[in-house]
Amino acid sequence: MGARQGFTGVMSIFLTGATGFVGSSILRTLRGQGREVTALVRNAAKAAEVEALGATAVIGELGDSELITTLAIASDGVIHVASPGDASSADLDDAFVTAVFAGLEGSDKPFVHTGGIWVFGDGAAITEDSPQNPPALTAWRAAIEKRVLSADGVKTTVIMPGIVYGYGSGIPNSVVDAPRVQVDVNGVTGSALKLIGSGDEHWTTVYVDDLAELYVLAFDRAAAGSVYLGVNGQNPTTRELGSAASLAAGLEGRVAPSTVEEVHAVLGVPFGDALLLDQQATGAAARADLGWAPAGPSLVDELRSGSYAPGHYRSGGWLAGSGSRASARHLQRFGRS
Repeated sequence: MGARQGFTGVMSIFLTGATGFVGSSILRTLRGQGREVTALVRNAAKAAEVEALGATAVIGELGDSELITTLAIASDGVIHVASPGDASSADLDDAFVTAVFAGLEGSDKPFVHTGGIWVFGDGAAITEDSPQNPPALTAWRAAIEKRVLSADGVKTTVIMPGIVYGYGSGIPNSVVDAPRVQVDVNGVTGSALKLIGSGDEHWTTVYVDDLAELYVLAFDRAAAGSVYLGVNGQNPTTRELGSAASLAAGLEGRVAPSTVEEVHAVLGVPFGDALLLDQQATGAAARADLGWAPAGPSLVDELRSGSYAPGHYRSGGWLAGSGSRASARHLQRFGRS
């Protein structure tokens, strides 16, 4: 089936971001359940990717409001995970929500929108009801999420993922690709991996396929106006993550802390400040309300001996090359944080 340029005429779930890190996992999950999916993609090459999984591809842009409204009307509901991950993200997300609501309001169809846990700032026990204190990178989210949650006649849900990992992709490559420095340990000099921060900061985390399951559960079961943290309850410190990556790299677990200024120099100020947040959360609400049961490997294990370790699978998609610019784009949506 060739990609369509507009209305598909088939009732299905309308998915954005279907060729991205998280969106592709959502697509695999939906198709694994035998469900029809219409995916918005930017070009013929992306269309071929989603069609290979049995989805219907529609070529278009997030900012094509008329097309978005048409697809929303024709759908059984919408799951939105796409973002350019740059300075246009806020305006495009706002325009997309407007276009979707033009098609969905009054229908009571589900709309699952993507936020991110970084909007809460530092916190040792973050929940969906915690006050928000976002870093500059994600400060734009609040106004759009307020619109989403107050929609009339749409079963809206906002998913707020922690740091997404798996298949060697995403933000954890910032740990793997961190600079190496020489350190002295008990009189012996050796190479060590630089940590992101002091090593005491905690990261909230979620395995990408577990997160995909949460999106589908929210689409099917969540009440209108609901919010769920997409975190698995594992909150490793950056020292634990760095030590795992150091072991995998043959550095015998040696790590060295970084100052805020050093993190900014490598990752930039906006992205660096987001990764320097100290956050912990359990994700208990999604388990209790939706029956979510995350079961993927831990990020520590993935770094030590899994998909991020040398000789294992590492995607060239999200963080190909030097890392920091690609990381910054990825984080806009999925540190999502």
